Amino acid sequence: GCAVKYSGYLEYADEPFCTNCYRKIPRLMKLGKDITLWGLEIGLLTMRKGELARFVFAPDYAYGKLGCPPLIPPNATVLFEVELLDFLDSAESDGFFALTAEQQGMFPLQKVLKVADTEREFGNYLFRQQRFMDAKDRYKRAYSILRRSPSSEAEQCQIDASKLLVLLNLSLTYLKLERPAQALTYGEKALEIDQRNAKALFRCGQACLCMTEYEKARDFLVRAQHIQPFNHDINNELKKLA
Repeated sequence: GCAVKYSGYLEYADEPFCTNCYRKIPRLMKLGKDITLWGLEIGLLTMRKGELARFVFAPDYAYGKLGCPPLIPPNATVLFEVELLDFLDSAESDGFFALTAEQQGMFPLQKVLKVADTEREFGNYLFRQQRFMDAKDRYKRAYSILRRSPSSEAEQCQIDASKLLVLLNLSLTYLKLERPAQALTYGEKALEIDQRNAKALFRCGQACLCMTEYEKARDFLVRAQHIQPFNHDINNELKKLA
């Protein structure tokens, strides 16, 4: 999937015939599914994240002999201004989720971790768009595949490191969704992995504060403050509590 800002112009035209630049953060689009203009697909595959490019497409790479009436005349050459904001390769992730549970279980751990990381990055992208329900679903997909049994202590450490990031994301997302009980649950799961994680303690403190469980909130926040005494957010939350 890629997040792209684009504007398409006919030759010698000042105004675009199509654009998505009015959107602050464009939605993720898939090549071949959401982006079907052949020239644009080829062009995007040559670009790096953050790059801005201009492409001139001959009719065969754009709208062909017939055009696309009434906007695009026949045999039109078009100019596209494109900015590639973000790019996430979801092919491996999509392929993994198309497998049966038994087939997923036979997948090598490194590939599972990569799929979980891709899902988490998709969640992060949706979170930045403030699409918290969609972000939560992506994080939960990542979490679901990290519940496999490790074959060694080293594998357990790798799974836990990946799981911790997802749990912290889930806790924050549930706070945004104003569901503090779930935020607390996932924060506490994160603390089972790392009891001195300041972020997890902070999230749990915030959740308890939302639920007006002030003593519990204070306990979590004071523990977080001991680990990060100069953290502005933790200290502000304690002032709020006071």
